[in-house]
Amino acid sequence: MGAAGYIAPRHLKAIKDTGNNLAASYDIFDSVGIMDSFFPECDFFTEFELFDRHLSKLKRNAKGVDYISICTPNYLHDAHIRYGLRLGANVICEKPLVLNPWNIDALLEVEKESGQRVNTILQLRLHEAIIALKNKVASGPADKIHDVDLTYITSRGNWYYTSWKGDPHKSGGVATNIGVHFYDMLSWVFGDVKSNIVHVAGHDRVSGFLEFEKARVRYFLSINADTLPATAKAAGKRTFRSLMMEGNDIEFSDGFTELHTESYKRIIAGNGFGLAEARNAVQIVHDIRHATPVGLKGDYHPLARLGQSPHTFGW
Repeated sequence: MGAAGYIAPRHLKAIKDTGNNLAASYDIFDSVGIMDSFFPECDFFTEFELFDRHLSKLKRNAKGVDYISICTPNYLHDAHIRYGLRLGANVICEKPLVLNPWNIDALLEVEKESGQRVNTILQLRLHEAIIALKNKVASGPADKIHDVDLTYITSRGNWYYTSWKGDPHKSGGVATNIGVHFYDMLSWVFGDVKSNIVHVAGHDRVSGFLEFEKARVRYFLSINADTLPATAKAAGKRTFRSLMMEGNDIEFSDGFTELHTESYKRIIAGNGFGLAEARNAVQIVHDIRHATPVGLKGDYHPLARLGQSPHTFGW
């Protein structure tokens, strides 16, 4: 579900790379020519009712689907996960799994009733550099508190504000839309959150401070190309990703393209990340979304000082 979306090709590739078949797909948009590169025989629907009828027929004819993969807009994940479970399929849902922590509580009940399982994509937990970092932290002094700076800038054009991504009620805002996998990684490596402070929040950025059991993290996330470092601009790059710990760069930019395939392998083997694993990150982004920014007080990320930019539409 969501075959025309930005992230869908990674799921299509993962399905094919793991030796599986895509029986049917759905999206309200029909720009899905990429399907020819993976599953040209797949039945495609632009109306949910017809998609549902088709899958119901497959189920009645004992040809039901084993998994429903969800790549739809963030605010629809909860409903589409429920649909997949009621259909009798296991679910693979792109991040963020849901927008609110109480959605997870309700899904646990639906999962129990259906006897099926919800899986989510938390691919940074499979990245070799992040696994090495987790092992380093775990094997270090028990009382060591690390100082970490996280910076992620992924430039987005004016289209962003016309799409559902630009509506915080649908996407969850910048922290949820582009940052939830980083917050999952941080809590996986450094433990539970003890403090969550937001310094700056706007339509194109969010910056704050997170205190974990084993780390103090200053973060800056942005979709505004003007916030890119001068070196990135000079190199013609539109994305900048940095994770610094005690002044040392943790390089994890490479190796992303295959992590969805690795995620699918684990899921099919019964070792996927489920509702419980998704909870911490969902709680963190929920709290960021509903926090009142305190301004440039305390320990804040250096890029938080950058001047705010007006909304593309003047809002």
